[in-house]
Amino acid sequence: MRYLHTMVRVRDVDESLDFYCNKLGLVEIRRIDSEAGRFTLIFLAATEDTEAGEKVSAPLLELTHNWDTEEYEGGRNFGHLAFEVEDIYGLCQSLMDKGVTINRPPRDGRMAFIRSPDGVPIELLQRDGALPSQEPWASMENTGSW
Repeated sequence: MRYLHTMVRVRDVDESLDFYCNKLGLVEIRRIDSEAGRFTLIFLAATEDTEAGEKVSAPLLELTHNWDTEEYEGGRNFGHLAFEVEDIYGLCQSLMDKGVTINRPPRDGRMAFIRSPDGVPIELLQRDGALPSQEPWASMENTGSW
C-alpha cells in the first residue's frame, strides 16, 4: 500500500493557491475540472518532493473546490497537514512577513502551527530535530487555536 494524497476542501481557489503556492511554497502538479461533478481538483506537492517537473516522489495535497456554495465546518475539513521544513524559524518569519498568523510559534525550535484560509491547521516540523531555542520565538505566545 502507498499513501497518495490528503484532500482538503477549499472555498476560494485563488485565495487557497495564493496561500499554498505563493506563501507556503507548494507547486501545482495537475488540475482536473469536472463539469458533470461540478468540482475542481488541484494537486500540489512540496518543492523537494518534485523532480524534473511533474514527476512526484511523495504524497500530494489535493485541494477540492466544489463549485456550488457550501460552508465547511469541523469534520468537513481535515485535522491537520504536516510538512517537514529545512529552517522552521526562517519559514515562520517568511510566512509572518506575508501576513500569515503563526498560531503556535516554534518556541522549542521544532514545531509550529499555522492555518490555511479555510481554517485547516498545518503543522511545520523542523527537519533533523529541534533547532536551539531563540527569540522572538521562545517567548512568543500562541494566537488562536490549531
